[in-house]
Amino acid sequence: MSGFPKDAMRMLKETSRTFYIPITFLQKELKYSVASAYLVFRAIDEIEDHEEIDNEIKYTILMQVGELCKRPFDNEEYLRILGTTKEQLPEVSLRLEEWLQACPKDALPILMNAAYEMASGMAKWAKANWNIRTREDLDDYTYYVAGLVGVMLSDLWELYGEEKTDRDLAIGYGRGLQAVNILRNQKEDLDERGVSFVPDGWNRAELFKYAEENLTKADEYMKSLNKRSIILFCRLPLALAHKTLKALKEGREKMSRTEVEETVEEVQTN
Repeated sequence: MSGFPKDAMRMLKETSRTFYIPITFLQKELKYSVASAYLVFRAIDEIEDHEEIDNEIKYTILMQVGELCKRPFDNEEYLRILGTTKEQLPEVSLRLEEWLQACPKDALPILMNAAYEMASGMAKWAKANWNIRTREDLDDYTYYVAGLVGVMLSDLWELYGEEKTDRDLAIGYGRGLQAVNILRNQKEDLDERGVSFVPDGWNRAELFKYAEENLTKADEYMKSLNKRSIILFCRLPLALAHKTLKALKEGREKMSRTEVEETVEEVQTN
């Protein structure tokens, strides 16, 4: 990957089981843009997800990081914002500036805008202790953590791949993947973080229905794509989400390693 930091790809491989392989399917500029974006989002997500950082502190940090993404990134300011939480955060978060620098210049405004939106949205939900009461709340939360990633990818497909896609379906794609994650981690989120992403009065069946509705949008989204490398990129996470949902319905916690490997093979040969 000449022209792109080897260390960024190492970090990507270490932090993402789902996205590393599909990113390698993409053409040069898209590959670098999406790899940078993944690391930037991961850096922000690690702040939102951290079990030992107080929600008010998360709110303050994430709001300020969001503001920082509205102008040329200042790393000294970023480290000052993190303050003493630096000792608690993983390497991927501390090196945010490097991931932004690795992004191709044409794509950087798209990435910075998405990072601003994600950090601000996550800040709001951290402050509210992820207290999701209604379907609208769930839609709002899943938009900030995943739907907007779908929109950003659509912007990148248009910039580099001459693909025009429906934004609503792109949001459904992101939401669908996130809904499957919520179902998979429901017990863990409650036990470890004391957080439930399930609206009031919903049971698990309704959460399955929500995931399925959004994955149907994701399937529609796939039909609008023409470029093979982009189709391959989008197909793998979606295939894994569909199969994970099936495993969860069968009462299993997740797909087996073999099933994952078989899916990776299938996606590349079809």
